[in-house]
Amino acid sequence: MFALVDCNNFYASCERVFRPDLNGKPVVVLSNNDGCIIARSEEAKKAGIPMGAPAFKYQKIFTEKNIAVFSSNYALYGDMSGRVMGLLASFTPEIEIYSIDEAFLKFGGHKYFNFNEYGETIRKTVTRATGIPVSIGLAETKTLAKAANKIAKKFSDKTNGVYLIDDDEKRIKALKWLKVEDVWGIGRRLAKRLNYYGIETAYQFVQQTDNWVKKNFSVVELRVKRELEGKPSLDIDPANVKKNIATTRTFEYSYSRLEEIQERIATFAVSCAEKLRKQKTNCNAIMVFLYTSGYRDDMPQYGRTMVMRLPFPTNSDIELSKYAMETLRLIYKPGFQYKRAGVVVMDTSPEDQYQLNLFENSDPRHKPLMAAIDKINQSIGQKKIKLGSQDPDRTWKMKQERLSPRYTTKLSEILTVKA
Repeated sequence: MFALVDCNNFYASCERVFRPDLNGKPVVVLSNNDGCIIARSEEAKKAGIPMGAPAFKYQKIFTEKNIAVFSSNYALYGDMSGRVMGLLASFTPEIEIYSIDEAFLKFGGHKYFNFNEYGETIRKTVTRATGIPVSIGLAETKTLAKAANKIAKKFSDKTNGVYLIDDDEKRIKALKWLKVEDVWGIGRRLAKRLNYYGIETAYQFVQQTDNWVKKNFSVVELRVKRELEGKPSLDIDPANVKKNIATTRTFEYSYSRLEEIQERIATFAVSCAEKLRKQKTNCNAIMVFLYTSGYRDDMPQYGRTMVMRLPFPTNSDIELSKYAMETLRLIYKPGFQYKRAGVVVMDTSPEDQYQLNLFENSDPRHKPLMAAIDKINQSIGQKKIKLGSQDPDRTWKMKQERLSPRYTTKLSEILTVKA
């Protein structure tokens, strides 16, 4: 039996934990640099606030409808996510953290369990311990658990946030209700192809033969079909290792000088290298992109992306920064006002499994050096040790005019209780 646990309106819920006066009131959270709306409470959705909309277009509505607006507080959200996932891991050792606010749980050897009651116990435990409301879907496969979760959330007044698909009657009823584009693993583009064949619901999809699915689609879609039929084809993936890791930013100000952009690209490369080491992988290629602002019609526009294949796999700050800046110099053009850039490390592989190159390899001295730097930075914080190509006095600062305190990770911003 699988369970999908999904935190409801996670970013907005995190803000409400420390602002209970906002319970029942509309709340929205903005993206980096307070650009777009990336999270909404149910009340904000009902107020007509769309996901992904530019925040500046809705300032008047925010004021008129008394909507609470927050800048993204990733330190808070990350810590709250860790607390939720830690609690979920206490219910089963088989857990896959699917995203910051979602996790799959697998229960083996629980044949005589009342899973509906168990799901209710999980929901109450997480909400009571963290203040974050969750919805839980349970079923024999991961794809059906996703569908059950949608039902638990959509009809929360009837399901109390927990829904179990444990027989064919419930499964068929759920598939007839579920639109094919909402099936986990299908998506809108593939759904359009299925719609072309007259398939509008998940139930219509599973009515097709395996041969028809393989002929017109692929083994991936066949796996989805079998999952919807209650035949497990996907298991828990506890490693959750990312094949591509990106650090991208929209600059607070426009940059034109190569030296300024180089410092930013070096910092982005270091951030990617840290994430690689954290998941114990190397990368074999690096991509760098640089663009002007598409919103400034009064300025000349330019943008380019380039991928460089590395001569050897690495996760070293020094080596990745070097190749990132080499790539930047190839795509940079003077005379433009650049507004956004990014570094993406690609084609990852386990750091302890790679083929040695006859002529050139990663410097073996970098591995213990990076381990020491990571340890010091983790213990002291605020990235005290940096490369020479980085600005030693600069930390990345985004436009965050509505940022809430980091209640759980910064002692000076801890919640004050007056008695």
